[in-house]
Amino acid sequence: MKKIFLCSIIALFAGLSASAQDAASTPKFAYVDFNVLIQLMPEMDEARNTMEASSNEAQETYKGMVEEYQKKLEQYQQKAATWTAAIRESKEKELGEFQNRITEFQEAIRQELQEQQQKLMAPIHKKAVESVNALAKAKGFTVVFDSSSVLYIDPAQCTDLMPEARKALNIPADRTIESLQAELQAKAAAAAGR
Repeated sequence: MKKIFLCSIIALFAGLSASAQDAASTPKFAYVDFNVLIQLMPEMDEARNTMEASSNEAQETYKGMVEEYQKKLEQYQQKAATWTAAIRESKEKELGEFQNRITEFQEAIRQELQEQQQKLMAPIHKKAVESVNALAKAKGFTVVFDSSSVLYIDPAQCTDLMPEARKALNIPADRTIESLQAELQAKAAAAAGR
């Protein structure tokens, strides 16, 4: 009788242990909208401002180059008939070189702005990934999906990690993608009205 009782207790503990292991090994899933998370991060405001300033400087330089080219072109068109062939040829060569400089500037500045954006975005992206990974690990999630690239997520089967990720990244509770877009549109309208 003792043996049967002892065997029953061992079987009971083994069953409890197995179901505890099954529960512990059941995968847990979460999701965030990673793009929105990054766009709302305070660090992105600084990156956007830096990119905007660089872009504005590039546009001013380009505009100045084009205006100078147009003045030289107008001068050429007005005086070409009175110039000797050597002067005309020299001015045409000068215009061609100036046009090439403008094209080279456009290509170089486009590449520099892309590199600057990548350089500014790398630490922001890294911080967001590390934050989401730390939250997932602390909460015991097996997988965290990016909801912007998944067709369907059953909220009953997954946890929305966005609120906790926002808090971890110091994103104000009232800041949304819609409020950010309105802020950026107002800023663009103010800049256009200058």
